Amino acid sequence: MMNELNGKRAVVTGATSGIGLAIATALAQAGVRVMINGFGDEAQIAAARAAAGDALYHGADMSKPAEIADLFAVAQSELGGVDILVNNAGIQFVSPVEDFPAAKWDAILAINLSSAFHTSRLAVPGMKASGWGRIINTASAHSLVASPFKSAYVAAKHGLAGFTKSIALELATHGITANCISPGYVWTPLVERQIPDTMAARKLTREQVINDVLLTAQPTKQFVTVEQVAAAAMFLCSDAASQITGANISMDGGWTAA
Repeated sequence: MMNELNGKRAVVTGATSGIGLAIATALAQAGVRVMINGFGDEAQIAAARAAAGDALYHGADMSKPAEIADLFAVAQSELGGVDILVNNAGIQFVSPVEDFPAAKWDAILAINLSSAFHTSRLAVPGMKASGWGRIINTASAHSLVASPFKSAYVAAKHGLAGFTKSIALELATHGITANCISPGYVWTPLVERQIPDTMAARKLTREQVINDVLLTAQPTKQFVTVEQVAAAAMFLCSDAASQITGANISMDGGWTAA
């Protein structure tokens, strides 16, 4: 795969930590020139750039289409284009629907779903021109099944899976694939941050949330690792995966097998 991807250009959103950083790092190790995006302090961003092969960085707020457009303008000028797009940016909020703040709903839909539309529509023309492209969307087991108190996240991830299928059909004759990876619970900052909200919503201890809420859904009783998700993304970028498009690949320890 090293030779296959050497010299390709990638944008990875939500890549200053967790899954996105793992994917950006793996791409850089395969010779891909990477631009990362995400929030964080100066030290965190510097560390992420170094891990991803001295990656370029753009701090676009993925809820704002104008900032996404600027990210792609910079990618065009600095990288010369985008061959691989990884839509990984995501946020979460846990609350009963009757108490769910409207602003939180709007933000989750904007970042977890609409941003993938805005990035994809900007990336596709260049991919079509070169006759090759890979669009990888980090979905979730929640793109296939629901959990209580996560109405916005579940809605966004179901929407992301449908969006991926639709563009996969549009791009099927252009050498471009579009796929979802749907992990179960991965130990990332996003998962760790939702534990206190879940403790409050369900009146549970931290240990009960981890064992009786998070891992209860995964028959393996293990968290998925960011490295495992990155390996799946790398496979989807490979020539061996050129006939995989419109797929939603579950990596959830058996959660959605039932």
